Amino acid sequence: MTETSVEPRTVPPLAHADPAPFDPTPLLAVRGLTVGTTRGAELVHDVTFSVAAGFSLGIVGESGSGKTMTAMAVAGLLPRNVAVTAGSVRVAGRDVTARTDAERRVLLRDTFGVVFQNPTVTLNPRLTIGAQLREALPPELRRHRPAARTRSLELLDHVGVPRAAERLTAYPHELSGGLNQRIVIAIAVARRPRILIADEATTALDVSVQKQVLDLIDRLRAELDLAVIMVSHDMGVIADRTDEVLVLKDGHRVEQGPVDRLITGPRHPYTRTLLDAVPSLDAPAPPPPTDDRPVLIEARDLVRTFSAHGQGAGVIRAVDHVDLTLHGGQALGVVGESGSGKTTLARILVGLDRPDEGRLSALGTPIRGTTIARRRRQLQDVQYVFQDPWSALDPRQTVEEIIAEPIQLSGTPDQRRQVSRLVAGLLEDVRLPTSYADRTPHQLSGGQRQRVVIARALALGPRVVVADEPVSALDLSVQATVLDLLARLREEHDLSYVVISHDLAVIKRLCTDVLVMREGRVVERGRTDDIFTTPTDPYTRLLLDAIPGRDRLHRSGQRPTP
Repeated sequence: MTETSVEPRTVPPLAHADPAPFDPTPLLAVRGLTVGTTRGAELVHDVTFSVAAGFSLGIVGESGSGKTMTAMAVAGLLPRNVAVTAGSVRVAGRDVTARTDAERRVLLRDTFGVVFQNPTVTLNPRLTIGAQLREALPPELRRHRPAARTRSLELLDHVGVPRAAERLTAYPHELSGGLNQRIVIAIAVARRPRILIADEATTALDVSVQKQVLDLIDRLRAELDLAVIMVSHDMGVIADRTDEVLVLKDGHRVEQGPVDRLITGPRHPYTRTLLDAVPSLDAPAPPPPTDDRPVLIEARDLVRTFSAHGQGAGVIRAVDHVDLTLHGGQALGVVGESGSGKTTLARILVGLDRPDEGRLSALGTPIRGTTIARRRRQLQDVQYVFQDPWSALDPRQTVEEIIAEPIQLSGTPDQRRQVSRLVAGLLEDVRLPTSYADRTPHQLSGGQRQRVVIARALALGPRVVVADEPVSALDLSVQATVLDLLARLREEHDLSYVVISHDLAVIKRLCTDVLVMREGRVVERGRTDDIFTTPTDPYTRLLLDAIPGRDRLHRSGQRPTP
């Protein structure tokens, strides 16, 4: 599968798709919506759809497809220098686009609630949860503090936040990602909107928390008779949770119709591409290495604790007496919910954190450094692939400088003399043109940035790569190309992997073995195919059952259940 390019693409015509339904009577009716910049660039072209109360529309496409721009145009939340240039938006029969700015703001504010992708960005870290809920309430409630508190508690109870009274005085950093996203939903419905827009609302969440949030949105849709617009790049989520689907590519509508029809009989090649990019759980996992391969990493009885700030006395055991053995040629997947300890374990394995108890050795050498710098020197054969390719790269450096940095700092004199040649070879390894060496990160797509992150991790010729959520920030089609790249590099360079992920399909694609963590402890371990077909722990079964779209895609014949 070819990775999405950053250059403009030709959009295939809308062929063999259902006619765009337009009926002025639904709760929301959008007709011929066109969005462009003040400089004349067109971002969304002639999009038409409608949503009735109690129903859900999925808008799906890769990054740059126009799906978020379409949703934000409808809600009146377009960024500066971007505007609706043609078409109409009608809410309950009233044309929003024909009203004055002041009238439009009032109508949209009282009609729409929006759930954004990242709750850590949406919520203000300097304000308590109670203060942020109070801000979202109507003015007459905000002015009356007892009534505002009562309504805030009702909202938290309604979205399933436990110990609601305690949460009012908490700050976002004291809560998990799932709880923060529930609070974002509470804020979105604080004014009792009629339409809820969920823009990649569960992308950053693990599968079990994702299921809880999606279940919550479904329950609110039924209880409040909401019309829901679900924006996502994930066809599994769209298949599982929507009634109708609008497929966008480069701002154009390429297909539209009932979700079951699109799953069972997509009529446009791009829709088929999106469906094919959903990782399959029925394909066999990579074969395990032979028994004679050497042990590369061995961990025994690792413990890592943190002070439980804001949660009373005591400590949190992020890693609780964990044993781990990694052989040459093995790819070990570590899975679990947020807070299970998997990322803390990864940081210990690469020397970025030090256990309070236990032993760690790499290539037979005990790791005993008391500082991060010393532990990293001892673990030079173990390199890290960070989760977010946007924050992992210095925007001021060129691609060549980024990849060359480990060589300049820790390479041999001969490697430093040949650094340009080594960088060119690494770019070829990750399938990037050598001409990209002069580019800076902002000139690259998300998938290209992650390739640069991988090239940097390979710069010193490691034996082990620890990859922490290596594709979670990418579109599914781009995910597929990066997963293929990681699988190829493992074979070509005889690498061993430790892959940290909340996405079980990623683990199935890359890993020979699996270790399942919950609340710092290992609850199950074994060969990947065995874990996915006959899990022995109920928690593992819960994670498998929480995968979005699994049942619906299975019924359609697209994705058999393991």
